[in-house]
Amino acid sequence: MSPETTTQTPYSEFLNSFKNALQCAFYERDNIEKFIQKRGFPALVLRNIMAENPLSVAIPKEYGGRGGKIKEILGIIEASSYESLPLSLTFGINIGLFIEPVAKYAHDFVKKEIFYRFMNQQNMGGLMITEPDFGSDALNMQTTNVKVGSNYHVKGIKHWQGLTGMADYWLITSRKKHENGDLGRDIDFFICDVQQPNQKIIVEEYYNNIGLYPIPYGKNLIDIQVPEQNKLKPESTGLKLMMDLLHRSRFQFPGMGMGFIHRMLDESIKHCNSRIVGGKPLMALDQVQYQVAKIQSAFTVASAMCTRSSLFSGLDTNLASSGVEANSMKAYITDLMQESAQTLTQLNGANGYKAESVGSRGIIDSRPFQIFEGSNEMLYTQISEMILKMMIQKKTMNLIDFLKTYDLTHNSATYFKTFLNFNIDNNLPQRKIVDLGRIISRVVAANHVVDLGEKGFNAELIRDSLENLKHDVSNLVNSYKFHSNISPVEEYLDKSSWLEFCD
Repeated sequence: MSPETTTQTPYSEFLNSFKNALQCAFYERDNIEKFIQKRGFPALVLRNIMAENPLSVAIPKEYGGRGGKIKEILGIIEASSYESLPLSLTFGINIGLFIEPVAKYAHDFVKKEIFYRFMNQQNMGGLMITEPDFGSDALNMQTTNVKVGSNYHVKGIKHWQGLTGMADYWLITSRKKHENGDLGRDIDFFICDVQQPNQKIIVEEYYNNIGLYPIPYGKNLIDIQVPEQNKLKPESTGLKLMMDLLHRSRFQFPGMGMGFIHRMLDESIKHCNSRIVGGKPLMALDQVQYQVAKIQSAFTVASAMCTRSSLFSGLDTNLASSGVEANSMKAYITDLMQESAQTLTQLNGANGYKAESVGSRGIIDSRPFQIFEGSNEMLYTQISEMILKMMIQKKTMNLIDFLKTYDLTHNSATYFKTFLNFNIDNNLPQRKIVDLGRIISRVVAANHVVDLGEKGFNAELIRDSLENLKHDVSNLVNSYKFHSNISPVEEYLDKSSWLEFCD
């Protein structure tokens, strides 16, 4: 019987079986509170989890997988992040940064062996873009490729790749090196199989990352020969392939945020109802209710984003031009993850400072989410720049007027008309551009929340989330309108010791 005609387990059963495997691996066979503080996943834990074939959700049916349905992918990622953010990120790296681009852009005969090994040998894959001197500036990467017969010689240095030394496959980005030594402007993607003799990658250094302990990061030396069929086939340019890949990955960040924020919410409610202060549960305090409600609002936003992503970000959609929405999702959901972890830790008091605390671990583990795959400040800047370009083209510089007609905000703009009825100066300083990007991301998120409410989601949660978003936007507008040009005083040591001004 061929893979595509094999009867699949219903997704609900598949997901429940996976959740049970997580419970067994983390709380019965081992203790996550202990091993999460050590480097790497225990081999038995990872083996038991991977035995459920969680990555099959991203693999096409013709190769034995479940078909790459975004709903199923996000469900697995959400279930993972509820228990372990590092595990969820491990799956996110495999799916968003390797399996999906391979499924969409690799040669068919190359996919067959790769997906067979993913399905039957628990192989993993990752993506190499970042270099020591070129992080966000990927277009100037110095890793090169030269065609030599039927192979490509790929050479360079990459670092901070999740799953360093652990992945069996890598997608490696590079630029074509011309005979005169100049590098091409486009980006090429090559599949590297580290099990092959001429494709081994040397890990020069493992980094001592302060969080996400189970995931190895490091510095990789690349000097490999890969067959020409291992080069991905872009629909137009390699740059657009990269943007489609990165945007699709950013559309899946809400899956990681969903489970993580859900856990922060459950832990907060549990603690605040059981902790008695002055004869009353902590939850009776108004400020505590406000703090927990903010996490609950984040839960609703994450739910709305996951719903939107499930409906829009499949492989049949090219997301190269979806920068505003992809950046809004990634930046805002990761901000909410960090805020939720901070809130839980604060609510837990002294116990929140224990290394095994879910909240304190969440602070450390979620912090890099605001940095990798584009720092949030950079993404907010890009959001503003893209929106400003559209506003200029439409000759509409009034923010609320534009947002009322923009397809990503037309359902939510009226909720913010009191705050956003002002004109935008297209010569803004960068700090204001970042503020504007934050504002727009919240209005885009509110649009997703409104859409989710129309589908029948819990009306109270929708109402409260929109109210919280209005509060957030109001504060951001105040920051945007507060004009300040302060900058660091670099020679600050002159007359700046308080000891000199005391008798």
